[in-house]
Amino acid sequence: MNQEIEQHPVILFDGVCNLCNSSVQFIINHDKQSKFRFASLQSETGKQLLTKFDLPTENLYSVLLVTGEKFYDRSRAALEIAKRLSGLWPMMYIFIIVPSPIRNFIYDYISKNRYRWFGVRNECMIPTPELKSRFV
Repeated sequence: MNQEIEQHPVILFDGVCNLCNSSVQFIINHDKQSKFRFASLQSETGKQLLTKFDLPTENLYSVLLVTGEKFYDRSRAALEIAKRLSGLWPMMYIFIIVPSPIRNFIYDYISKNRYRWFGVRNECMIPTPELKSRFV
């Protein structure tokens, strides 16, 4: 993997999901120190990282946070991301005390309905020139 991935946590997201794209925009706006890098699950980088962790490349069910040699998925990924944002968002990490089966049940319910509720795009988001360096 390239050096950019080694130095910054990478958020893998479903590039055609409107909810996921809105979430990426939210994270960018609250990541004042530009800690995160982004890649769609459908991209070559996304597929390489999924393969690296023995995850299916066709089942795009979850946001993933890759930190070096470790990854987090589903509700844990969302909480780990919130913990690294600016403002009051790190306080969301308090929900780590909720047992993961409960957190993931809620996450999975939203994930399974996200296309119906929020819609899909015909293609992955194309970052603006200002944000291009944040995408791997």
